[in-house]
Parts: sequence; structure tokens; C-alpha cells
Amino acid sequence: MPERGAPAAGRVSSRWPLRRWLTLAIGALVLVFIGAVVAGSLAIAGLTEARTTIVDRVDPAVQHALRLDTALVDQETGLRGYVLTAQDEFLEPYDSGIERQRAAIANLRRTIVVRTDLLDRITAIETDVERWRTDYAVPTIERVRATGVSGDAQTEAGKRRFDQVRAAVGGLQRELDLAREAGRAALAGAASTLVIVCVSIAIVLLVVFLLVAVVLRAAVAGPLAQLTGGVRRVADGDFQHELRVTGPREVTELAGDVDSMRRRILAEVSVQREVNAALDARTEDLKRSNAELEQFAYVASHDLQEPLRKVASFCQLLERRYKGQLDERADQYIGFAVDGAKRMQVLINDLLAFSRVGRHARDRVPVAGADLVAQAEANLAEAIGDAGAVVEVGELPTVLGEAPLLTAVFQNLIGNAVKFHGSAPPVVRITAQRDGDQWLFTVTDNGIGIEPEFAERVFVIFQRLHGKDAYPGTGIGLAMCRKIIEYHGGRIWLDPVDDGTRFRFTLPVAADATTPAGTLAETPTEKAQP
Repeated sequence: MPERGAPAAGRVSSRWPLRRWLTLAIGALVLVFIGAVVAGSLAIAGLTEARTTIVDRVDPAVQHALRLDTALVDQETGLRGYVLTAQDEFLEPYDSGIERQRAAIANLRRTIVVRTDLLDRITAIETDVERWRTDYAVPTIERVRATGVSGDAQTEAGKRRFDQVRAAVGGLQRELDLAREAGRAALAGAASTLVIVCVSIAIVLLVVFLLVAVVLRAAVAGPLAQLTGGVRRVADGDFQHELRVTGPREVTELAGDVDSMRRRILAEVSVQREVNAALDARTEDLKRSNAELEQFAYVASHDLQEPLRKVASFCQLLERRYKGQLDERADQYIGFAVDGAKRMQVLINDLLAFSRVGRHARDRVPVAGADLVAQAEANLAEAIGDAGAVVEVGELPTVLGEAPLLTAVFQNLIGNAVKFHGSAPPVVRITAQRDGDQWLFTVTDNGIGIEPEFAERVFVIFQRLHGKDAYPGTGIGLAMCRKIIEYHGGRIWLDPVDDGTRFRFTLPVAADATTPAGTLAETPTEKAQP
């Protein structure tokens, strides 16, 4: 049974809350402090009592006893001189001695009021003195005054009585001397006791402080240090380390909470590892898909282009050689075949260009916006000239990017403006302004416009709003513009207007941009048309 009880008690003490441990330690310190105060107070009280007895009682009583003896001697001496000379001046010591005797007796009674035995001695001395004075001194004085002499028998009797009084006073003085020695011994003992008590208090306090420190270290500081070490191991990445701490309830509860957090983190880390593994697998799949796409691009650019060129070439040969020799329908079929082959070549080229955007990243360099527009116009010179289009370009900033891709953006937007125009000649206006840490470009035309409900559809690949017979094209141009702009960290959208079309797109401001473009350019420069 004791072997089982001890662990149970240990478990109970380990479940004690921190407040109980602190209360226990503080209570022990308070009890020791109270005991020290009581012991010190008693020692100081004993020392004070011994000192009071010596200083305020015994020493004054000794002095008063000496004064009493002196007063009695003066009375006896004065009486003797008066008897021998019968001169009244010798009675002065006698009379003053009586006053000093009574004062000394009164002072003795006040100082040794706690010593009833000495009070009895004083009373006896006072009685003997009064008897000596009544039976001897006063009658002797009266006799000398009456006859001029005193009897020898009376003188000898008075001397014996006075010697008895002196003997009683001497006994009182001896008792007082004994009391003074006892008081001094008591004072020395009280002082020694006070020193012993002070040293004992210091030793007890030191021992108690050490015991409290040891208990708190074992019950509180130790578990906290153990918890701190475990938490540091977990913080360093050892999530498999379990936090098992014994100690106060608060420490064990905190350890439990931290261990629960550790388990949650471990679970989340496991999930994250699984996610990372899945991402790695997906990345490998993407790499494989990109490789396959690269292979497809190679095949499309070489293996598919060659058969299409042959189809188009032989169809054109058929058209030239047998035109007019076959019926009209045959000529029409040959024309359809040639047109289809050419459109297939254009579509493949556009798809290749769309798929290559951002896959072969090049170093981005500062390029002037005006140069980009000029290159786009040069590429569209024939179409611009045929349509009689006018391109107005405001002050454009220098941006950071890949010049061929950004040129393709302006070329697609200007080309669409030239292609989708109404009865009036096309007018394209290009401006830019600073918008925080981005440049805001605006491309506006006076064409047929786009309905607001198609504002997003036009940026989807292969989405056309018009048939290929009305307006030629593959439906890839605006999708490519969005991909290029987003690749450069911007965005592009269709801004609704009443007449024509207005596209807007943003590009980040280069770190060393110096072109002022805080407001829209007010005097766009009209480009000369070929």
C-alpha cells in the first residue's frame, strides 16, 4: 500500500496549480517571518526590561539610599554639635537632614514600588528614624534649650538607636547593590539572548529561503525549463518530439496546448508535403506537356507547313494550267482549295505565335512607345494605305518589355481599327498617361464598334463577332494581345464608348522612367501615310 500511495501523492502534488505552490511558499515565508518578529520582539522586550530595571529603578534607588544615609548622618552630626555647644546654628544640618531624609524615603518608595520586601525595609527604617527622633533627638534639643546640658545616659541610648538605623540603611544599600548586580546580569543575558535570536532568525530565514527556492525550482522552474526545451525543439523543426511535462497544473495545461498545436502543425505539414508532392507531380506533367507542346510547335511549323505549301502550290498550278479548260464549278473548287490552304497556313502561324508568348522569356529592355507604334505602322503600311487610315500618336513613354511582343499588341489593335471601319476613313488615336506605378495606354478608333455585352468575348481565342466572309481573320489577335499584356504585368480591357472602339491597357512603369506623362497628350502628331 505505501508503494502505491507515494506515486498517488506525487501525482496529486504535480496537479497542484501554480497559485497553490506560490501560496505555500509565501505562507511558509510569512510564518517564519512572524516567528522571527515574535522572537525578536520578546528578546528586545527582555533587553528593554532589564535596562529599565537598572537605569530607571535600581540605580536611582541606590542614589536615593545614599542620600538617605547622608541625611541621617547630617541629622546626627547636627544634633551632636548642638548638644556640645548649645548653639542653634548647629541645628541647621539637623533640620535640612530631616527634609532630605523624607524626600529620599519618598523617592525610594517610588523607584522600588515593585519590590515589596524593600518597601518593608524602608518602612521599618522610617519607623526607626521617627522613633529615634521622637524618643531621643527632640527631647535632647528641648533639654539643652532648657538646662544647657544633656544626660550621658540619654546620649548613649540615642547613639545605639541611631546605629540601629544606620545598620538598617546599610542593609538596604546592600540589597540594592545585589539588585543592581542582578539587573546587570539580566541586561547582559538579555543582550546575549537578542544576539542569539538575531543570528538564529538569520539562519532560519536563509534555510527557509533555500528550501523555498529548492521547492519552487523542483516544482515550477524545472517543469518550465523542461517545457521551454521541448518548445524550442519543436520550434527548431522537430515536430515528432512530444511535450510531456510534470509540474503545476498551468504548466501541464500549457504543455498540453503546445503539444496539441504541435500535432496540428505536424498534420498540416504532412498535408503540405502531400500537396507539394502533388504539385511536383503536376509540375512534371506540365514540363512534359510543355515538351510535347514544343514538339507540336516544331511539327506544326515544319511537318504541317510543308504539306500545306504543296497543296497550295499544286492547287495554284492546277488553277493556272487548267483555268478555262474545266467547267466553272471546277475552277471554283480549285479556288476554294487554294484559299483554304492559305488560311490554314495563317491560322497555324497565329497559333504558333500565341503558344510561344511567354514560353521563351527574353531580357526585358527599355523600349520607346513611339518606336513600337512606328514599327507596327510599318508592318501595316499596305493596309493603312489601302484604307486611307490616319494614325494619331500622342506622347508615349518608354516601357520595359520585349519589343516584338509589344509591337504585336499595337499592330493587332491598329490592324483591327483599319479592318473594322465604317464608311468614313479610319482614324486611330493612341495616347498614354501615368496612373500611379503604371502607364495607361488608350487606343481609340472611329470604326463600327463593339457592343458592351461582347467586351470579354472578344479576348477569347477563336471567338469572332463577324463571319470570315465579311471580315478576314483567325480570331486570335485580341486573345494574343491579352496574353502579351498580362505577360508584361498589365491588363487590357474594352472601354465602352458611343462611337467607335476604345481599348485600354496598362504596363508597369520602368524604374528609370523619365518620360513625363502625368496627363494625356493634348496635341497628337498625325503620322504621314504612304
